[in-house]
Amino acid sequence: MNKKSFLKGLTRNLIIVGFVSLFTDLSSQMVFPLIPLYLISLGAGAWVVGLVEGAAETTAALLKVFSGYWSDRIKRRKPFVLAGYGLSTITKPLFAFVSSWPLVLFVRVFERIGKGIRTAPRDAIIAESADVHVRGKAYGFHRAMDGIGSISGAFLAFILLPILGFRDIFLIAFIPGFIAVLFVLLIKEKIKSRETNKQNTMSFKVSLKGLPGNLKLFILVSTVFAFGHFGYAFLLLKARTIGLGNDTAIFLYVLFYIVYTLCIIPAGILSDKIGRKPILMMGYTLFAFTAIALFFTSQLYALLMVFIVYGVFYAMIDGVQRAFIVDLAPADLKATALGTFHASIGLIALPGGLLAGLLWDVISPEATFVFALCLSLCALMLFVFVKNVRQR
Repeated sequence: MNKKSFLKGLTRNLIIVGFVSLFTDLSSQMVFPLIPLYLISLGAGAWVVGLVEGAAETTAALLKVFSGYWSDRIKRRKPFVLAGYGLSTITKPLFAFVSSWPLVLFVRVFERIGKGIRTAPRDAIIAESADVHVRGKAYGFHRAMDGIGSISGAFLAFILLPILGFRDIFLIAFIPGFIAVLFVLLIKEKIKSRETNKQNTMSFKVSLKGLPGNLKLFILVSTVFAFGHFGYAFLLLKARTIGLGNDTAIFLYVLFYIVYTLCIIPAGILSDKIGRKPILMMGYTLFAFTAIALFFTSQLYALLMVFIVYGVFYAMIDGVQRAFIVDLAPADLKATALGTFHASIGLIALPGGLLAGLLWDVISPEATFVFALCLSLCALMLFVFVKNVRQR
């Protein structure tokens, strides 16, 4: 693919939003991969790791659907995006001043409020800044920029952890976050008419009822999958379980994000050509194989391959799921649909993460992976009934 072909369809807004996510994730991934390791250093168990990560995502989820609804109602996206990124930026340095897991939990949850405010309106900006025929590519580009930031942040954490320690890294993470907020100011939002119409007067409950049945079914499928989807925190715990150090665990995390970033734009482009459903089903299947592999993994080389496959899987679902939601949503309810989707998979993160951690602590790490395998297979069976339609 030549440069002209690659850039085709990528508007100014898409590129700016990409840089916002790049610098935000550079900041975030200097912090978040260290949180599970930091919690372990404070004497916390795997159930605490699951609780912290699950509570953080659930907090964000509670806000995503409401921010999406209000964004649609007042016909504005940028104020939500600016407030969300700003709050996350000023919160991350607070991790440097906490020394017990309940305080880590509090700061992690507070930081995710920003994510809850910004996610659905930002994803709606992406949808409104891209032609329908390159929607998968647009979301793929955004997630790739996000991935570049994640790689950079995790690599910096890998390099700086032995030199600075946890707390100084948490403080430095403020700098790229502040740069991201400056990029948000450059986003140009076309102010839509706020004349009274059906959407302006539509209640939150009625807005949710206005979402098509096929869209609701896909949200159910993605929620079932998310219930069993263990995140990177448990991959890092697996690395520690087989005797690897913090530096090796973070290196594997960087490898995962490199694979993810390289694969996500091709996955989005392919979904534009053959449809979202086949790509998502292949992604869910890859995750099932990942869960099986982790059940038997006990050597570094095997775990290396697992991180690579996990990166491919995540690339196949992360941007494509968002594009599929927009495909299935009514034109005037895009942010509401995105918010409902993010809220559903986020709300299930707390019980899912806590259960995964309890299975790990009480039974065995293998029990966590068996649970994940069962839920991914259930999601695949439900997915058969989702119609693969695209907005025209």
